[in-house]
Amino acid sequence: MANHYLNLMFQVDKLHRHNRQGSYKTRARYYEAMQRFCRFLAEVYRLERLANIAPKHIYAYVTYLQEQGKSASTIKTDLSAIRFFHDLIPNARYELPGNGDLSLQRRTFGGVDRTWSDAEFSRMLSCAAKAGREDYIAILHLARFAGLRIHECFRIDTATAAKAVKEKAITIKGKGGLIRTVPLSERLVNYLQFHLEQTRRGHKLFVPDAQQTHEAIKELQVFIWLNRSLAQDEDSTRPMTFHGLRHTCAAEKYQGFVNAGKTPYEARKAVSKLLGHGRDDVTNIYLASLKGGEEDA
Repeated sequence: MANHYLNLMFQVDKLHRHNRQGSYKTRARYYEAMQRFCRFLAEVYRLERLANIAPKHIYAYVTYLQEQGKSASTIKTDLSAIRFFHDLIPNARYELPGNGDLSLQRRTFGGVDRTWSDAEFSRMLSCAAKAGREDYIAILHLARFAGLRIHECFRIDTATAAKAVKEKAITIKGKGGLIRTVPLSERLVNYLQFHLEQTRRGHKLFVPDAQQTHEAIKELQVFIWLNRSLAQDEDSTRPMTFHGLRHTCAAEKYQGFVNAGKTPYEARKAVSKLLGHGRDDVTNIYLASLKGGEEDA
């Protein structure tokens, strides 16, 4: 993997040295973007030649950046850098997709509806089952029904899982070091119990011993991207990413709290606590699929 990255960067450096287009600041920004992209290509695809960059690599990288919470403007700048260097590559094999083909949304208050339908979730589970990925099935359920972020799932070790199985609730350290405890259904407890029994003590449940956590995360993100066309509803225009399962969980929990008699504001606060953040405007982004999500009591 390291050799693949160094080889790609050798090719980038060669192009960069002979480039005089744009300001110094722009050239530096584009070079940094290519460093990140080459690291992704090396870790996920083991790519060796820049000339072999294909549309599938761009689609997967955009999905990865979206999962990392990067804004549409940041992603577009990175894509500009990739296309700029791609134009400098002699004998490039493929034409790269334009922004219009990549489902890049402008970030707005209230957000974009990213929820998955039940049918989409079921079809993605079937894809994971056919691939023999019991770990992906468990992780997808943790996101869909407990609202865990992708990195929170992959950080679960045997000690965390054992405590969660015993207490039927999982304690997670999320963004900003915020610690929260999320109740678990019997099904989620069973998934954790199963993978706990398959994992050596002190190790992470969903990260193979020979793999780095960030590599395992990228592998799942690419799996979702590769199978999205098989799982997504035919008439859907929603971006189908792992993070969308967290949106689905948030919308379902919110509706449940409202049906139980809470005001919209109280329901949002309860959802916020489960998700592991405290900003009401962020909660509204997760509730973009519900008209009531932006109403106050």
